[in-house]
Amino acid sequence: MAENRTRTVRTRSTRTVRSRSTRTVRAATATAAAAATLALALPAHAAPFDPAPGADGVGDPLFPTLGNGGYDVRHYDLSFDFTPVTYDFTGTMKIKARATQDLSSFNLDVDSLTIDTVKVNGKKAAWAITPGQSGQELTVTPAGALRDHRAFDVELTYHGNGKTKPVGQPGWRHMSDGGFASAAQASRADTFAPVNDHPSDKATWSFHLTAPDGWTPAANGNLTGARAAAGAKKTWDFTLKSPTAPELLGISVNKQTYLYGRGPHGVKLRHLVPEDQQAKYKPIAEETGGQLAWLEKTLGVRYPFDTYGVQIVRDGYSDALENQTLSLFGPSWFEKPTYSTTMVHELTHQWFGDSVTPATWQDAWMNEGPAVYYAALWADQKGFQPIEEKMKTAYAKLDAVRKSDGPPGKPTGLGGFNIYDGAAVSLYALDQQIGQRQFEAVMKSWLSKHRHGNASTQDFIDNAVKVTGDTSVGTFLRHWLFDLDNPPMPGHPDWGVAK
Repeated sequence: MAENRTRTVRTRSTRTVRSRSTRTVRAATATAAAAATLALALPAHAAPFDPAPGADGVGDPLFPTLGNGGYDVRHYDLSFDFTPVTYDFTGTMKIKARATQDLSSFNLDVDSLTIDTVKVNGKKAAWAITPGQSGQELTVTPAGALRDHRAFDVELTYHGNGKTKPVGQPGWRHMSDGGFASAAQASRADTFAPVNDHPSDKATWSFHLTAPDGWTPAANGNLTGARAAAGAKKTWDFTLKSPTAPELLGISVNKQTYLYGRGPHGVKLRHLVPEDQQAKYKPIAEETGGQLAWLEKTLGVRYPFDTYGVQIVRDGYSDALENQTLSLFGPSWFEKPTYSTTMVHELTHQWFGDSVTPATWQDAWMNEGPAVYYAALWADQKGFQPIEEKMKTAYAKLDAVRKSDGPPGKPTGLGGFNIYDGAAVSLYALDQQIGQRQFEAVMKSWLSKHRHGNASTQDFIDNAVKVTGDTSVGTFLRHWLFDLDNPPMPGHPDWGVAK
């Protein structure tokens, strides 16, 4: 594994010049002046240069070797040629990045991809693949070292098969028609392309998805055009201009069709449904505009992107996932009369998690807590379930979960009750403590201040204190987010833990 070292700047020792005569003093002065002139004339690249490898992880509390250090990705450009049924694919990933230290080498996350070529700044680079915590590490050694703060380009070509068993978790979801959809959260984007796979490194994206005629690709962002490709194929181009974490990758190729509409203040809506099930899903997809309007009014903040849609797949996937600008749903959700609650949950994530993204995976409660909370508020207003009833039940269960899986703000893993319903209960407690008006101000400020960025649990606490002007709110939140026992619920002294 690569070692992350601090750059060392070497300097020469200095001596005091003692002269015995005026001539010696003048000579020393002249020499010093000449040296100073020479130093000023030296180009910037003459400075001490001691490159080191970038780290093979960003030190995430839950996944220490996830992501990579030493650079910041600015843009991904992915060309992906997929053959349905056989699941063979070829890819070209072009990355624009900026070094955050002097680099002799750097890492990318990959899993079960066969790398064909690697270039850095147009020159062939050496590379090697080694096992990683959640997949594999691709270590790239450029022909020449990379300087701190300097931009650099990487181009990789690779191939693989979507049914190959990965070293880590699979990101591929296989459809019965021979197509696929990506479900990349939390560390599965590397099964599709080489990436810096951690939510702290967000970038803009371009996609060029190639498939045989009769198959329809989809991706995050806006479809900008389609063009003929070799072999009776077509390439579809997409652009995602808002910074996006790799785990929110949403690409697919299926027998699917686009449905279009307009949301509040002109937000472009585009949905994808199985091509032979338009009549079934079109009325459901059309509910999205009203859900957008409701969330904008409830949050007091406009939808953070310029397009949104739901992607409902035929089969092969049973969950729901907030891929940025294109939430993914398995069909079973729509067999329930309360399906709109799940739609609102994933839509809420576009604000909480996609626009404001956690700094580490241990901050994931900031994604799931608001999604559960506002979906519960929607369900209450629609008459599905009173929010107080849901929160009381969750509060009773949370006490034991805190001890087994960690409190909401310090989970021992992802996907647990603590960061979903437990975090929603913590937000409900904050609402009860400071009142609805101030609670709404806290959440609105949070979304506005950290729009399209990353933030931590401490950032959330600091924001709540600043908005309310009350330092005791910080103590209150720390108890709710970090204690191993449930704090008392404000306004509900009768609430207890499950027996």
